[in-house]
Amino acid sequence: MTYVVTDACIRCKYTDCVEVCPVDCFYEGENMLVINPSECIDCGVCEPECPAEAILPDTESGVENWLELNTRYSAEWPNITQRKDAPADADEMKGVEGKLEKYFSPEPGEGD
Repeated sequence: MTYVVTDACIRCKYTDCVEVCPVDCFYEGENMLVINPSECIDCGVCEPECPAEAILPDTESGVENWLELNTRYSAEWPNITQRKDAPADADEMKGVEGKLEKYFSPEPGEGD
């Protein structure tokens, strides 16, 4: 089992999760984070830290596409291990539906 980041992270990009990750398996895109599934040790400490509830175990129904997206972009985006401020409109974007289609950016973030 591994954990994956879902579309709830898009344009929220809270980074509370990266601070608690013991193996530094988060990677930063322009407007979301992803987890490298082969680096994740399934400890689960990141899941409750996410204010947007964007992190789910890969055993949840319907997360197969998110496992693919996390795998792909964790190989392309820079590693992030330190908490950063969330975007100014993060709270407004929490719970918005259809964020993948409307707002996803394949561009990398800054990383650490």
